[in-house]
Amino acid sequence: MKRYFLTVVFIAAAVTAHGGLETAGGGYAPAGEAASFFSDARTQNRVDSLLALMTLDEKIGQMVLYTSHFTVTGPTLAKNVEQAIRNGTCGNIFNAHVPEYNRNLQRIAVEETRMGIPLLFGYDVVHGMETIFPINLGMSCSWDMEGIANSARVAAREAIASGVNWTFSPMVDITRDPRWGRVSEGSGEDPYLGSLIAAAMVRGYQGDDLSADSTILACVKHFAAYGAAQAGRDYHTVDISERTLREVYLPPYKAAVDAGVGTVMTSFNDIDGVPATASDFLFEQVLRREWGFNGFVVTDYTALSELIPHGVAADSLHAAELAVYAGINMDMEGDIYHKHLRTLVDHGRITHQQIDRLCGEVLKIKFGMGLFDDPFRYLDTEAHKAEFYKPANIAAARDMARKSFVLLENGKGTLPLEDGKKIALIGPFADSRRDMLGSWSGQGKADKVTSILDGFRRRFGSGNVVYAAGCPPSGDDRSGFAEAVAAAQEADVAVITVGLPGQWSGEATSLTSITIPRIQQELVRAVRETGKEVVLLIVTGRPLDLSWEAENSDAMMVVWYPGTEAGAAVADVVSGDFAPVGKLTMTFPRSLGQLPIHYDMKNTGRPYTPGQGEQHYVSRYFDTPTNRPLYPFGYGLSYTTFGYSDMEVLTPSVGMGTPVRVAATVTNTGDRPGEETVQLYVRDDVASVTRPVRMLKGFAKQMLAPGQSARVEFIIAPGDLEFYRRDMSWGNEPGGFTVWIGGDSDAELSGKFEIR
Repeated sequence: MKRYFLTVVFIAAAVTAHGGLETAGGGYAPAGEAASFFSDARTQNRVDSLLALMTLDEKIGQMVLYTSHFTVTGPTLAKNVEQAIRNGTCGNIFNAHVPEYNRNLQRIAVEETRMGIPLLFGYDVVHGMETIFPINLGMSCSWDMEGIANSARVAAREAIASGVNWTFSPMVDITRDPRWGRVSEGSGEDPYLGSLIAAAMVRGYQGDDLSADSTILACVKHFAAYGAAQAGRDYHTVDISERTLREVYLPPYKAAVDAGVGTVMTSFNDIDGVPATASDFLFEQVLRREWGFNGFVVTDYTALSELIPHGVAADSLHAAELAVYAGINMDMEGDIYHKHLRTLVDHGRITHQQIDRLCGEVLKIKFGMGLFDDPFRYLDTEAHKAEFYKPANIAAARDMARKSFVLLENGKGTLPLEDGKKIALIGPFADSRRDMLGSWSGQGKADKVTSILDGFRRRFGSGNVVYAAGCPPSGDDRSGFAEAVAAAQEADVAVITVGLPGQWSGEATSLTSITIPRIQQELVRAVRETGKEVVLLIVTGRPLDLSWEAENSDAMMVVWYPGTEAGAAVADVVSGDFAPVGKLTMTFPRSLGQLPIHYDMKNTGRPYTPGQGEQHYVSRYFDTPTNRPLYPFGYGLSYTTFGYSDMEVLTPSVGMGTPVRVAATVTNTGDRPGEETVQLYVRDDVASVTRPVRMLKGFAKQMLAPGQSARVEFIIAPGDLEFYRRDMSWGNEPGGFTVWIGGDSDAELSGKFEIR
């Protein structure tokens, strides 16, 4: 059983095991020492010796990142970029992922330049390279840290086989607004869980030895608070307090730094009036001085030139100057550093020492990766034949996909489907392959995807599956309705795939509606009128308002964009060969008007209290039954049921700095085996500043047979209760606390403890 920041006690075994994360509490602390592969004295001596031999232009070249492009004939590079590599004035390339092509560019860099400094080859390997895993939001719903880390390990090996040695991942932006399309790339709304996932992915990519042949350089992004863009509109302003920034948005980045991440990417947004790419507060004060980060910082795509429309830089020369003072090491594609850094040095606006420092941090990473010892270590032109889509990779993708699915409704026990039933498989995504990959899907190929239709035919038999698309994802074409209705009439049960196309999620895909397109709802209504049981499979990259769907289906499961093994994984779960275990990591609202909504909001002076009758002058919506979401954070059903009882606070009163122990019994109250994610939530009842109504502080994954019980014990460490106090100092305060244990953030089983 996996455990995070907790202790778990089995009744049957009567043993106690204590587990934790190497960075326990560090995800929240304002200071700390970051793990690093690059800080040894020998590496620094090599960097200093190399810098002493380099010209200013060669140093600037290490701070330049240009893109490669692709045509129908393959990868191509602009002539001026290839010449820049030869001149030593371009030290890094991204979007190049063909080993032969990259090997030639590396040969130019190390054999045809004066200094022979190897190139970095970067690429957005976000949830897989060739074998595509579920989107990151989906994977987060597994609450499976080892599975998530393994997805990064698989992606790293396939990226290496593609000639890539640097991934622009993990994306760890906390987000509470599903209108923002990039929620699909992150891990949801909670900083505690998001921090664990950030660290897991860094460990998956980088391992414990970045010079090993199976690891690649990771890049945590987007620093910082990109997920808090106003109105859910991509690239928009972020306007939050420093307290909120530090307590909610910074912890996952800090966890990645503590796990040893080698690079950090700037975000597009501004914070407190300063665009991130010009923020010395973010990169010099927080990242380097407070957190001890000693890798390098790269801009997002053309973020340097965007300082001009932001209104903080008069021109590109000024933008380059601001970025240097902010501590930005590398300019992605903007061509700003290449054009202007020498001029800034010549005119005394920046110094040689500043260039040496920023260039040296890039070189230190290249030394730490072993590129100077073997520049071609990631460029085996035959590796892809053995690595891409190998059985272990496919098996891992399938396992993560089925663990990511979240069963939302199953009141009639419609799922799992019994063998021998005739199934009408309907909807615009039933035979779609491209949509299953989602956004930022690396080099995943649609023709390698197992569609849901493929999976159903293999699992249930072609003769038991009747297929009809019914309608396109959007628009007004209802010509397929009749075929869909006929298929349902012929079958015992209708399984309908509905949701949003894959290209509707990701960067620059902000939406003002989070409902399923009307034509798909009309299709569901038409099939529903046949009287057959209806199962909805929700294909999406973001939380949706599923209020109508919940009322018009017998079972409903969100399958996200499941990746290469989509169909096989869906068939596994729908058939009952694998019981659903997913738990939501973003709240699903009842309506657009509730946004932003998240489980760990703060009370007001007039809070709404469920179950206390009519309440008028309280903080609620007048036009909805309650101010509660449709599906809360942490929610997810199984094919069995679980009950919680006998909660006990084992240490009801402790001194400052002493751990708190709480326990409860979880029982499988159904007739099937199942795995439950037992969750622990805490509230600081009275503090010097307002605190969230609940905060996730631990969880345990517990497999139980029908009728079996287990006693689950959690240890709440002192660091788990620290926060930024009124004077912005970090630490604990004495007082009373409420603690809950249950299956989601609405857990009712509670207790109290006191810190003296």
